[in-house]
Amino acid sequence: MNLKTIFILSSLLSFGNLHAQVTPDITAWLQNTSIVGRHYVAGNSTPITDALLANVQTVQYSTNWVYISTHGIPSYITGPFLDGNPSVASDQNAIFKISRTPQQNTGTPTNTNMGNIGIFINGTALFDARDGVSWKNSTGALAGGPLGGTGDNVWTRDAIVAERVGFDCAKGHPAMGNYHHHQNPSAFNLDKVVISNVCNLYLADGLYVIDSTQHSPLIGFAYDGFPIYGAFGFKNANGSGGIVRVKSSYALRSITTRTTNAAGATVTPGPPVSTTYPLGYFREDYEYLPTSVATPDYLDEHNGRFCVTPEYPAGTYAYFATVDDNWNSAYPYAVGPSFYGIKNTQKVTAISEPVTAYTPAPNGISIAEWEQLKMGAYPNPAADIIAVQISKAMANDIDVRLFDINGRQLQTTKIYQGSTLAYFDTRTLYDGMYILQLSFGDYMISKKIQVVH
Repeated sequence: MNLKTIFILSSLLSFGNLHAQVTPDITAWLQNTSIVGRHYVAGNSTPITDALLANVQTVQYSTNWVYISTHGIPSYITGPFLDGNPSVASDQNAIFKISRTPQQNTGTPTNTNMGNIGIFINGTALFDARDGVSWKNSTGALAGGPLGGTGDNVWTRDAIVAERVGFDCAKGHPAMGNYHHHQNPSAFNLDKVVISNVCNLYLADGLYVIDSTQHSPLIGFAYDGFPIYGAFGFKNANGSGGIVRVKSSYALRSITTRTTNAAGATVTPGPPVSTTYPLGYFREDYEYLPTSVATPDYLDEHNGRFCVTPEYPAGTYAYFATVDDNWNSAYPYAVGPSFYGIKNTQKVTAISEPVTAYTPAPNGISIAEWEQLKMGAYPNPAADIIAVQISKAMANDIDVRLFDINGRQLQTTKIYQGSTLAYFDTRTLYDGMYILQLSFGDYMISKKIQVVH
């Protein structure tokens, strides 16, 4: 009996009792009623505090659906958007209705669409790889003129390449106020090879920190109800083989002109490959290599696979936010060009069935979670600022304290729920050794850091 069969049988046996179960589609969301959003303004590295609550405000569920109420604002700092985008992250005032019983689409796959295709656990949106511009009817836009439409959906521009200068440190940006990620939501400056300097002045973090030694956390759900994970997972679908980078089965085509699609059919010509329009500038520059899927740690055409995860020990279909060897985002970034399952998530204005509200326990961090938590501090030695980073966004605020070597507390701050970063201003400190401390209840982690001006 294979893994998929076991999972289906397990699901059928428990289907009638789902309403009484507290499952990952209920517990994974970062609920918050006190933390507000923050954003940077270009030219100012001090964030502005906003009025809107961050993350998710309520989680309610029935047997078949979970309802997520959110403003669509993350707890990590957003902005600035250095491509001239005048928008800022603004209130989405949304209730998302997501299936608790996702099913494989056995018919023609549903293509991803412009706009939301998934929801991260902090209530912010996932978009697909496109930025809304294609070559046909949009040549003026690509040359700097007004934006055109999607044309015939040939040579659609890849947002990760074309809009990089417009992403903030957390690799997100707003569309008419709807703050979203197209890609792995981990900050640029945490990649092995840093391809954007936006974090130099506007230091921020993302939803999680890539850790190659641990299975990446569950970071969201696609619009077909299946979970989305970060970049690392078990090598083998059955949970064995250790932790590896889970890889995309898409690769750049070997082309110099853009006259055919990946299947070889003639299409509306696009611009030749050049320094202005390099390979990867358009989504159609990629082709799916089905032979890759024969390797356990490669994903299917939807950028997912059926596998065991920490939250689903019996197995589930899951998408992964893929990255390359340098931890830079790798096409198709999260959900592929089409959904694996039946797309049925809706944005509703009201809940029209009896539901149960889920309230997480006040102590939302287990001993096991705390023991896996890693703490980093940089730069070390520090001069003007110390950034304190944890390896995973937690469901509760973490206290962060700075002590001198004699144990006197000098400064205190917090790493907020759904964030991984906090800062200390060290400009007024004397040169010497200091101690950083993370704490939550009785849990504690300490680390030494040096200040040198």
